[in-house]
Amino acid sequence: MMKLSLDNLAPLCEHLVSELPHGGIVVLQGDLASGKTTFTQAFADYLGVDDAVTSPTFSLQQCYGEKLYHYDLYNYGFEKFLSLGMMEELEHEGYHLIEWGDETLIGWLNRAGMESVILKITKCDDESRCYEVQRA
Repeated sequence: MMKLSLDNLAPLCEHLVSELPHGGIVVLQGDLASGKTTFTQAFADYLGVDDAVTSPTFSLQQCYGEKLYHYDLYNYGFEKFLSLGMMEELEHEGYHLIEWGDETLIGWLNRAGMESVILKITKCDDESRCYEVQRA
């Protein structure tokens, strides 16, 4: 587990890139306002993406640069994600960060043989978060 300030997430980004050097899926789990989108912004910066990263809560998916995809299942859930054919999007080369992914999504990823990790984010205090990376 890593405890990091919200303005210095580079060590966590470096760790995730070492876990998934050729891209893959990162399932972001945490309470509302825990920092899932903040992490995605830091990850985009780490990858050198210049685009402004915003939450895809109402659009389901945002693409940044050529190899960063950001999804949010909060309003739609996994069933809608599946019915829209979004699982095929996960086959694109790059990093796929999925907010609000649950055990159903993780089960599908495992059955499909898609390489993924879970990033659990908890609020440690106002200025920092605790991050735990697990293989899915």
